[in-house]
Amino acid sequence: FQAEDGIRDPLWSRGLGDVYKRQGTTFLTHAPVGGSMVAAQFGVDGGWGGLRTTTGLSSKFPDLTGTADKRSQFYTSGQSADISDLTKFTDGYAITKFRNINMNGTPGKNLTWVDIDFPIFRSAEMNLVYAEAVLRGGTGDAGAALSYVNALRTRAGASTITSSQLNLDFILDERARELYWEGFRRSDLIRYNRFVESSYLWPWKGGVRGGTNVDAFRRLYPIPSADISSNPNLVQNAGY
Repeated sequence: FQAEDGIRDPLWSRGLGDVYKRQGTTFLTHAPVGGSMVAAQFGVDGGWGGLRTTTGLSSKFPDLTGTADKRSQFYTSGQSADISDLTKFTDGYAITKFRNINMNGTPGKNLTWVDIDFPIFRSAEMNLVYAEAVLRGGTGDAGAALSYVNALRTRAGASTITSSQLNLDFILDERARELYWEGFRRSDLIRYNRFVESSYLWPWKGGVRGGTNVDAFRRLYPIPSADISSNPNLVQNAGY
């Protein structure tokens, strides 16, 4: 099942997911384009009508236009917030975070195989790591932690927060707002004990529309069968 920021894709049910997911940002740029979206506005030669997000992510922003927080990058025209049909692209909001568009507004050199890179390390993540570490009792300065978080919010045009608002729950939500679709949410939820537990649900968690708890073994991925075949000392993780 997907983590909270992601992302339902009807292509997976048709067996195309393994082909597309290997293409990195090409997948992240083409797959969320569909419905009434114009592919050229995203610098691609066509949309795949796949990826959307649930309200588990979109509800973490004060508005969906980007006015109150520039990191809110959703396409909502003709889309519904809730996903009732996993195979219907217009169920759920599309995310526009990845575009094959240069800073001057021109498209990338190739409209199929996009030019954009996928972020691996960002200073914004380090700001949030520092703040979380301080809140968890690590060595650091609470004032600096607050300033690091507010620096990100100021950059995004969002309102700053006070020290009384800075807690671990806020950091988890701020990581969602800052780092969605960059590969962090699953490990974040595991670290917070919210990935498989029934105490924290999002739409379609566990394959149920309203969300449900998931078997604890899902915190770990399975070891690929090819690795096990090549190394008899490996033992498959429990549950797989």
